[in-house]
Amino acid sequence: MTTLSPPLVEPIRVGVALSDRSYDILIGRGLIASAGAEIARRLPRVRAAIVSDRNVGGLYSADLSRVLNAAGIGSVAVEVEPGEGTKNFANLEHVVRAVLAARLERGDVVIALGGGVVGDLAGFAAAIVRRGMRFVQLPTSLLAQVDSSVGGKTGINTPEGKNLVGAFHQPSLVIADTGVLDTLPPRELRAGYAEVAKYGLIDDPGFFAWLEANWRGVFSGGPEREHAVATSCRAKARVVAADEHETGERALLNLGHTFGHALEAATGYSQRLVHGEGVAIGMVLAHRFSARMNLASPDDAARVTAHLAGVGLPTELADIEGTLPDADGLMALIAQDKKVSRGTLTFILTHGVGKAFIAKDVPPAAVRDFLADSL
Repeated sequence: MTTLSPPLVEPIRVGVALSDRSYDILIGRGLIASAGAEIARRLPRVRAAIVSDRNVGGLYSADLSRVLNAAGIGSVAVEVEPGEGTKNFANLEHVVRAVLAARLERGDVVIALGGGVVGDLAGFAAAIVRRGMRFVQLPTSLLAQVDSSVGGKTGINTPEGKNLVGAFHQPSLVIADTGVLDTLPPRELRAGYAEVAKYGLIDDPGFFAWLEANWRGVFSGGPEREHAVATSCRAKARVVAADEHETGERALLNLGHTFGHALEAATGYSQRLVHGEGVAIGMVLAHRFSARMNLASPDDAARVTAHLAGVGLPTELADIEGTLPDADGLMALIAQDKKVSRGTLTFILTHGVGKAFIAKDVPPAAVRDFLADSL
């Protein structure tokens, strides 16, 4: 349990425009302390299930329950184990049955208090219990604050691949308390930073250049952190509003993820490679593969590699502990990617920093040979 201090300044508000399902993202330090009032203002007379993992729950769940209670929101705590391995059918059943046992109704709310794993798991439970409950994201990792908490993607992993079972279910509110990032282990902060850098690499070269100059402030918790989170959320909100269900432009948000998800599956969703690290290596591979296909300059790939390595992220397959499948094994995992359509491969490739594009019908043989050389 921690001692909560109320926010000293007004939070940054980023809107996600989805007609009658639009919602706010609130960004700033100390926002857990005002979470009860913010939720009650938007969802009056609700009860709540607070879903958290053992680590985050020990720090913040009791405090959140207290501020909810002060706002007239009764709550029940639902705890899961930390780690990507928690995103499975067994834990989905655990959360669902806990919500039902608490006799929460369709109009009540599931609150995800944690990182991307908790957000995806709790969001999927909210999507399916009573055919859809309200849902609030209270992300406590940098990765979740800038990426997974926004946009309504929820789901679990299976042995066949990452996030292959899930649903689109938009939250009613996202509260990104940047102060809680002070308690993150350095590895988790770096992993989240990979998703921040992604927004610059997709279509904002100016933001990527700003990150190259200011990343230390993002890590140390200066005002650069709020700027980086808000810029990332604005970018994602714009894409989600234009393509909620990923039928077009939203696929750009998967830069680095096709390679990265395959590597996560290859390492058993274990601590050998956390999600943001997989994305970092995946973004490097995407830039190098683009250069190999004469779509981009090798200098851009080198620039991306230098920046991500400079902040302490892995950028090479050799940086992953233990053995990996061979190129054919990795290709089998890539074939399970959600962007595969009728057996053809779709990648997010690039013409340079800030110039990502959706590449369809990528030749599998070219990808296989590239992976064989990279291994």
